[in-house]
Amino acid sequence: MESLDFGAVLQGRYLQWFVAGAAKTLLLFAACWLAGFLLSFVVVSLRQSRVRGLEALARLFVDYHRNVPGLVQVFIWYFGIPQLLPDAWQAWINAQGSEFLLVWIALSLNAAAYMSEDLRSGIRSLPATQMEAARALGMSFVQAMRLIVLPQALRVAIPPLVNQSLSLFKSTSLAMAVGLAEITYVSRQVENESFRTFEAFAVASAFYWICSFTIMALGHLASQRLNPAVSTR
Repeated sequence: MESLDFGAVLQGRYLQWFVAGAAKTLLLFAACWLAGFLLSFVVVSLRQSRVRGLEALARLFVDYHRNVPGLVQVFIWYFGIPQLLPDAWQAWINAQGSEFLLVWIALSLNAAAYMSEDLRSGIRSLPATQMEAARALGMSFVQAMRLIVLPQALRVAIPPLVNQSLSLFKSTSLAMAVGLAEITYVSRQVENESFRTFEAFAVASAFYWICSFTIMALGHLASQRLNPAVSTR
């Protein structure tokens, strides 16, 4: 039986591949998290509005992204959506790196749907008088949501948002299905060339493990800072 040799996959060009793959994974996660987080505020605001058409549109957005597998959503954006665009737009997307761009859009929209539901749960935990008092002071719906309701809901929603962040980070591995050279794709590439299956995927596993615990630690710190009364119970 051949002994384990991590040095065989952590040197030379294999190491360079792992570093590049890890960097691309982190960049994709950061870009998707930021876009998804910002968009979730828009989605939850539409869900809370009493404009029937906008509320229905936001509900449809959430239902689609929560009930269709993430890999299918990535395939739709990568293989389907570009075919509906003009040739000039397709050429521009290909010039910008279609794999990263389209996976970013797919995962960002997916994350926004889930995060918006976490925020909506936080809003539902607040007394209805918060919105009523803000409107009584002369604030518009948008001002009341931005200044009064959403900041409070965010504090309540931190734990589920951390869970969604972890899920999003792990979902970046779906990008390998369309050829984006993130850490999982690189691990498979190293394994194919070196025949060191365990070592290659063990490196990827360690990377995911370290990053996941880092996200959890940052979430705990954010919870302590924004909601110390709850975090100390």
